[in-house]
Amino acid sequence: MKNVVIYVHGKGGNAEEANHYKQFFDDNFEIIGFDYKSLNPWDAKIEFINYFNSIISKYNKIYLIANSIGAYFSLISLSDMPIEKAMLISPVVDMERIILNRMKCENITEDELILKKEIETSFGESLSWQYLSYVRKNTIHWDIPTNILFADNDNIISVDTMTNFANKINANLTTMRDGGHWFHTEEQMAFLDNWFKENI
Repeated sequence: MKNVVIYVHGKGGNAEEANHYKQFFDDNFEIIGFDYKSLNPWDAKIEFINYFNSIISKYNKIYLIANSIGAYFSLISLSDMPIEKAMLISPVVDMERIILNRMKCENITEDELILKKEIETSFGESLSWQYLSYVRKNTIHWDIPTNILFADNDNIISVDTMTNFANKINANLTTMRDGGHWFHTEEQMAFLDNWFKENI
């Protein structure tokens, strides 16, 4: 029975990004990009659980690589899955803090959000009371062996938030200096590749 690596992309990404990671595994591993469709966490939880349940019996070991919002969806959905190891790249680990920061930037109070239920913002995304409520009720509980790659200039998650989260779940945290949330330049990808080789 083969092993499998499931890659979960971030916002604006795609399942084909999984091909990048084939170089790190031999023929005993199948590399699959999970082409999920969900845009919110309550739909993602159902979709992710159903997908992983459909593949568990087909493989010996399951490894997870997840990026940004895809990592967040994985963290709230897959904690009970038999995942051997998780490799998280710029994971969103405190969605409540992100939403509250955006509300603050837009001068939106919780009372307003409760009243209007959904409010369009200047950064092109709407804020939703349903989303914020769900995030608060569905906190992350994760004890799968995990390595996290993060950059200290990430504009979504602070260094303190990521450090505290890594400590909470006993993850190995690697921080790239002067990098951003999206690992995509030649230098950033070289750093990512070295991190991956050292930790997988």
